[in-house]
Amino acid sequence: MPADTADPTPLVFLQVNASGTRPTRDRIIELAALRVENGAIVERRLQRFNPGQRVPAAVTALDDATLTDAASFEQAATELHSWLGNAILIAHNARVHHAFLRNAFKRAGIRYEARLICTRRLAQRLAPELAEQHLHALLAHYRIAAAPGPEGNVDALWALWQHWQRLHGEEWPARLETERRQQSLPAQLDADSLKQLPAAPGVYLFYGHNRLPLYVGKSVNLRRRVWGHFQSDHRHDREMRLARQVQHVEWEETAGDLSAQLREAELVKTLLPILNRQLRRQRRLTAWQWPDGAACPEAVDPARPATQPNASAGAPLYGLFRSQREARTTLQQVAAQHQLCPQVLGLERGRGRCFASQLGKCRGACCGRESLDAHARRARKALEPLRLDAWPWRGRIAVKEQHPASRLATWHVIWHWCYLGHAASCQAAARLQSESPTFDMDSYRILSRFLHDPARYGLEITTLD
Repeated sequence: MPADTADPTPLVFLQVNASGTRPTRDRIIELAALRVENGAIVERRLQRFNPGQRVPAAVTALDDATLTDAASFEQAATELHSWLGNAILIAHNARVHHAFLRNAFKRAGIRYEARLICTRRLAQRLAPELAEQHLHALLAHYRIAAAPGPEGNVDALWALWQHWQRLHGEEWPARLETERRQQSLPAQLDADSLKQLPAAPGVYLFYGHNRLPLYVGKSVNLRRRVWGHFQSDHRHDREMRLARQVQHVEWEETAGDLSAQLREAELVKTLLPILNRQLRRQRRLTAWQWPDGAACPEAVDPARPATQPNASAGAPLYGLFRSQREARTTLQQVAAQHQLCPQVLGLERGRGRCFASQLGKCRGACCGRESLDAHARRARKALEPLRLDAWPWRGRIAVKEQHPASRLATWHVIWHWCYLGHAASCQAAARLQSESPTFDMDSYRILSRFLHDPARYGLEITTLD
């Protein structure tokens, strides 16, 4: 790690411009750099690359002819890799520039891994009073002039570096060492706050500018999972997008994995973070129910499964669908696969032979060639893979959870797969009631998985009713 101008380790002040914002997909079109050895500039570099695709005018001021006439990155990769050597890369938002380089070299069949120093992260420690710490704000604050373009930016970075070096004197090596240890974090995050992350189960929340919810996640080890997001951003576009936008992290420790998954589902539905695509709120669900004695299944709203007609008699529910249309489509597919009669199943209207029977795709329950009882037995069997788990208890239960790595203990109260809430004791859990319990597809799937084998997850079940 370079401590002062006498350190022999070369530095490369760098700016990479690309055809887009995704390091795994978009291509580098321009690279400006200057190489510093023993405190002096020894070489400058401005290189343009043909990305092999049209670049929108909003991305760069370079004209198409300039890029078309340039070599591709793959053609220049070997020489550029040699030029960079073991130099430490210095850039504003260094992780982003490094991610583009790593992926570009990877496409050329070359492994590239560099040590980094991010001037934006340094600015957080050296100029914490500044509301904005992008490069031009820093240059204005320190009254450093900058020429336009990428070459001007790297010259300005070198001038900023020298100014900090003079300003902090003997403390400068320690400042750099601190930055080196924290280079895996996004520039805008406070590393000290993340040191408090527990190695225990829980949920975490990433926020962006103006406290915009970006992402909600869960883990059995919060510390490892949160730090893991920032160690794979060069490989995944979503992780890089997250690393570039996150400005604040919050977390909640839970009593175990079940608590974490239920809380994650709740927070996603409440906050609607922009990078969570699953666990969104389902306004209304549809399921198929086939009561004993009924000729065909009927579409029902499973939001209160315990109060559905014939539920007490054991009428099962089949499937969870986001709309009646999705439910009908699935039943039509089951009918076609098992040669069931769509007319008898209530999917078509009419009398006598159905159209599927005329095509040889129905065994004739509609015209007496197959008895209705035999057809019903086959249909129920065909629907069995979609059957929801029956509620095996008489009423409410309390599920105690306490993870070995957590000091917390929680009692979850559940009734007919409806999650009623949680409490800190079994006595408090017994008082939890709900006049209109809400059935949620995601909660059902979580609860069904854990309660199928509670001993495996260290859960204890107590019946409350």
